[in-house]
Order: sequence, then C-alpha cells, then structure tokens
Amino acid sequence: MFTGANAFSAFAVTDIPAAKTFYAQTLGLDVSEENGMLRIRSTGGAEVLAYPKPDHEPATYTILNFPVEDIDAAVEELSARGVSFERYPGFEQDDKGVMRAGGPLIAWFTDPCGNILSVLQP
Repeated sequence: MFTGANAFSAFAVTDIPAAKTFYAQTLGLDVSEENGMLRIRSTGGAEVLAYPKPDHEPATYTILNFPVEDIDAAVEELSARGVSFERYPGFEQDDKGVMRAGGPLIAWFTDPCGNILSVLQP
C-alpha cells in the first residue's frame, strides 16, 4: 500500500516565526513556510514538517538527531550561535554537555518551543 510513498515526519511548535528563525538561521537548515507551517530540509534531503499548536507540550524524548563528523566542533559552533546544551541527571556528560559513554557521542539541546534535538557522532 505505501510502496513508493514519500513518508515524512512532523512535530508541533508553539511559535512558527521563532522556529523558522532557529531552524534557518541558528541551525542553517533550508526552511520554507507554506500554509502557516514550516518545511525543514537537511542537506541530506530529509524533510520534516513543523506545524503550529498553541497548547503544544514538548516531548520528553529527542525528536530530531543531527549526525556530525566532529561533535566537539559542532557543539562549539552551536554554542557560539547561542545554543545551550541540556544536562540530564544520570547521564555522564562533560562540561560541554556531551555524553561520551554508553553509545554514540551525543549532546542535546532544545528549539525555542522546547522540542529536544541532538547532535551525535556515530
């Protein structure tokens, strides 16, 4: 039934203009606005939809992961752009917020609407 379907993911935001600025300017992604929603495209061609939901409550899990070749460089660049990295109890994170044990190197941050994102180095 869905063979050949071009499936995509979507998530809610409370503030379309703030989300557009964050994803386009802070993260440097290709973002377009259509019908009051955002189409966010990564350099690899993956696309997600961000739609407005005034009573949105962010998920307690990561909604988007961005693989990077050098997590330290990515964290430094994002920090320079004003991104703050999350600290989670029970996770061994360094002073930059990078978890370096038990899997890929990963650092979490949020968008202006509280959605959890990450950079990770496989």
